Amino acid sequence: MWRKFPEKLAKATGCDALIYNRQGYGHSPDEELPRPHDYLETAGEQWLPRLLDKLEIRDVVLIGHSDGGSIALVTAGTMGGRVKALATMAAHIYADHLTLAGIEEMAVRYRETDIRDRLARYHGNRTDDLFNAWQTVWRDEGFQAAMDFSRWLAAIECPAIIIQGENDEYGVPEQVTDIVAGIGPKARGVLLEDAGHSPHLEKQDQVVELLYDFLRSESVLKNCN
Repeated sequence: MWRKFPEKLAKATGCDALIYNRQGYGHSPDEELPRPHDYLETAGEQWLPRLLDKLEIRDVVLIGHSDGGSIALVTAGTMGGRVKALATMAAHIYADHLTLAGIEEMAVRYRETDIRDRLARYHGNRTDDLFNAWQTVWRDEGFQAAMDFSRWLAAIECPAIIIQGENDEYGVPEQVTDIVAGIGPKARGVLLEDAGHSPHLEKQDQVVELLYDFLRSESVLKNCN
């Protein structure tokens, strides 16, 4: 969930913003279930580029969170020079021990607390399907073994900022360092203090400022309308 973050970032940068629902979310068509092992790669290599082509959007800055961050990495590695900058928050390129422990804990909370009702405010009658699709695929050993983002990371041409909360309950700090290493010198990593899995919500003003400074330093903002 983005809440007010896109609006604040667009206002700060002066850039137009496109916020879209992935397949299965919001008013988009239902997704294939169970999720295939390559669902992140397919979304990043096929669906997002097709959407941008359909909307006739040529040059983009990609910003993604969690699964969306992983998808943004793939798209940046797919679209080459059309991607002018990349920012991810809590992106994953593998399932680590915190990922699996966090999913297990969330599954318990889903059964025993009101979190299902809270999620239903956003996902409606798709809530159970979406939650089960998420937890099932990430626990799948075949999915874990198949995750390999190396070729997309190596193909990224644009400057990138890779952000994660120091207290992210779903990912070890090495997710950041490994993504940065895979991209190379064009990438920088940031671990935010006192932030968990959603730094854009927990430290919203700080993240907006961080992204504004990043985009300005890379001379991206001059191309915004």
